[in-house]
Amino acid sequence: MTESNLAETDRMMTESNLAELAAGLTAGQAAEHRLQLAFGDCRMDFRSNSAELIVRMRTYFSGFLASFSAADLTVVALEAPAWRPDRALTTKEPDPGKRKVKEEYSDPTGGRLVRKVLTGMLFLMGPEVHLAYGPCLANDNQVVNFLNSRYIQWLLERNWLLCHAAGVSRGDRGLALAGVSGAGKSTLALHLMADGLDFVSNDRLLIRRREDGLTMSGVAKLPRINPGTALNNPALQKVMPRQEAKAFAKLPQKDLWALEHKYDVFIDNCFGRDRFRLSSAMAGLVVLTWTLGGGKPLVRQVDPAQRPDLLAAFMKSPGLFYLPNGNSSPAAAGQDPQAYIEVLAGTPVYEIAGGVDFERAVLACRELLSAGGGE
Repeated sequence: MTESNLAETDRMMTESNLAELAAGLTAGQAAEHRLQLAFGDCRMDFRSNSAELIVRMRTYFSGFLASFSAADLTVVALEAPAWRPDRALTTKEPDPGKRKVKEEYSDPTGGRLVRKVLTGMLFLMGPEVHLAYGPCLANDNQVVNFLNSRYIQWLLERNWLLCHAAGVSRGDRGLALAGVSGAGKSTLALHLMADGLDFVSNDRLLIRRREDGLTMSGVAKLPRINPGTALNNPALQKVMPRQEAKAFAKLPQKDLWALEHKYDVFIDNCFGRDRFRLSSAMAGLVVLTWTLGGGKPLVRQVDPAQRPDLLAAFMKSPGLFYLPNGNSSPAAAGQDPQAYIEVLAGTPVYEIAGGVDFERAVLACRELLSAGGGE
């Protein structure tokens, strides 16, 4: 954008509604490059002014490429310099246990604007607007997350509930795997994949009860694992450069567990094609409350209505990237425990307590699926 364009857009940022703000940002910038994706029943048309960004998204979402004549959603990402609009923005307070401010936002008529503080990326969203603007190539992970957030919004508008869980399946039977951040749900999901199960989701899972039972839908985001997970799963060791693997192998287990270093796991490369399913019937929920050094693992069936701590680990708010509208369920904000209790009714819920033991957990999950959901 030229300086005069930016000045005019700043004026619009202060005074205009969402559609006008989006028009100001996209003026004169052709999103001529295109990618079509299918997430479940949602057909998404992704467009950009950057051919390189399209190539990266095509690689990342290689299992979800599609071809169609009509899209349910059109998402645009414009590569541009980072820029802070001249508009009053509200700071989003960090999540519990966190200190760093990551986002600020405002709600113009017709939608929401979110700015990522650390990267300068802007995101505009509303019923007809889904726009990412800024240094997209340098922050392509945020573009990935934005595409997935639009799919989550689409499902929430259709009465699904968002959960903080991973998901795996065998045939038409699946398990949701929940736990507080760092409990190892994604690691357990990948150990279960090595045992022959398919991958459904990494960290976000949506559930909905239908006439034929409970269904879960994943989000098209690759698992991100720490070095300890890669070292202890032969199928995953190829995600790490050899020299890094040697260095991490020398660390004690407790230090590996605490590392924040992450690697993307491309499912096809590590486990073979067609192992990322995105949806499955849900036969049960497993909640991890185990701890390092906690002794022998203990698997027990629980009533989520009597265990608000377990329910809290499973519930998930969609955050700033969700906008309620006339089609949204009141429970979609992820803060209504009763809604989760009702949708889980009749579905067995298990707790794995005691000490961390992935081999024992794999056996337990295999038994839970084989038992038809019973004890």
